[in-house]
Parts: sequence; structure tokens; C-alpha cells
Amino acid sequence: MSDDRFNSTKVRETQVAQTIFQDTVGILSGRDTIYGTLSIPEKAWGAVIFTQGVGCNRRNSRSLFVAESLHELGLATLLVDLLTPSEDRVDSFTACHRFNIGLLSERLLTATSWLNHSCSGYDFRVGYFGASTGAAAALRAASECEAIPAVVSRGGRPDLAGSALEHVRAATLLIVGALDRSVVDLNTTAYEQLRSARQRELMVVPNATHLFEEKGALQEVAELTGQWFVRHLGAAAVSNKQREFRTPSENVRRTLPR
Repeated sequence: MSDDRFNSTKVRETQVAQTIFQDTVGILSGRDTIYGTLSIPEKAWGAVIFTQGVGCNRRNSRSLFVAESLHELGLATLLVDLLTPSEDRVDSFTACHRFNIGLLSERLLTATSWLNHSCSGYDFRVGYFGASTGAAAALRAASECEAIPAVVSRGGRPDLAGSALEHVRAATLLIVGALDRSVVDLNTTAYEQLRSARQRELMVVPNATHLFEEKGALQEVAELTGQWFVRHLGAAAVSNKQREFRTPSENVRRTLPR
């Protein structure tokens, strides 16, 4: 990737992904412009678009933590705000946009097309990572785009995707905290509706609440997410060393495997 193309700067070095280029990008959606942060590690072989939940933006520390773990596996990330800055300001007072899953999923599909076009030289397979209401937008968008092979939901509200769940073909991983009991119930119901998914799993992280703030909880989310995307975006593109992941913690309860 040329520096001119993305006006990028080197922001991080790791043993696995030795150079990461990062840029803030504007994505035209109809008459509106939404913004995202695009990060591409050296020798990237796939990409994941992150959608945020209620009251969060692309600078959310939990999403950044998971994104950085994916960079180390050779996955590019696009953390995107699906509301424009002005919409977000209005929503913070009125909550009039955050549950508009139709609008959010339409914007996510636009961001997907932008990523495929702008990074066409990489030929990425693209997955979705959604939190809270962003998970519903990700699943609804995936139901309309069969090119999306995998979706991960963290503490998500997949139930808000409604009847679209029945048409999702993407392999879907639902991750919830065991102490987030109402969301566990909502995810269990949504799991049952994901009958068309190529694979579906509901993973319950013990002693974790909605934001996974407990010690080790977010690390567990990051490792489960990485394993899921490597498996379903194309593990053949990753070196054997990178594919030597540990199995999920014995404390993580695998619920309702397909």
C-alpha cells in the first residue's frame, strides 16, 4: 500500500504484523459522510469492519483492544461510525437514530463497498464485528450480502435485527457475559433464529458483565473473535505459527453449538 493512497502513518510495530498503517477516512453515503479509522497491517490477508453500539464511537477502548489483537493476526480493521457527527449529536439527546437498524445496516453496506473498492488490490474477505445495537446492524447487513462470511457479536442486541436473522448465511458467533442475564436471554432467542447460518455458536464468558470490564474478560473476547475470523475468513492465508491459537478458556461455556 502506498503512503499517497491513504495518507497513512506508521503507528505500531509487533512481531507478527511488523508495520501498521492507519488513516481516518470519509465514506460518502448518499448525501451524508460517515467516518472511520482504517488500519492495515503488513501482509494483511483479510479485513473486519467494526460497528459500535449505543453511545459509542470508533474510538471506543474495548473495540480498539479487539482490533489491535486482530492486527497481530494479519487482519485489517475499519472501525466506522455509522452516524454522521451531526446525527450523533442529535442522537445523544433524543436517541432517535441508535435503534434505526435499517439506516445503520444500509450505512454498513456502504462502508463495505467502500472498503472493497478502496482496498481492491488486497482482495480482502470481509467480516463484521458488532457491539450492542451495532451487532443488529451487522447481522441485518450480512443477511443482505452473502459475500460476508463471518460475523461476531460482543454483548450485542442481535434480536433487533428481527426477521433478518432467518436469512443470515454468515458464520455467526454470539459472545455474552454470564452476568448480563437479560442479554444472554436475548442472544439465546436470536441464536435459535439463525437457522440458515453456515455455523452458529453462543459463547458465555463467566463472571463477565455487559462491558466485559472484569479481569481477563475482554482478552477472552479478543481471542474468541480472532479464532472465529481466522477460521471463517480463510485460515489458509495465515502462517502455521499464527494459527497456533490456544483453545478457549475452560471457564468459557460453549452454549448451543450447531
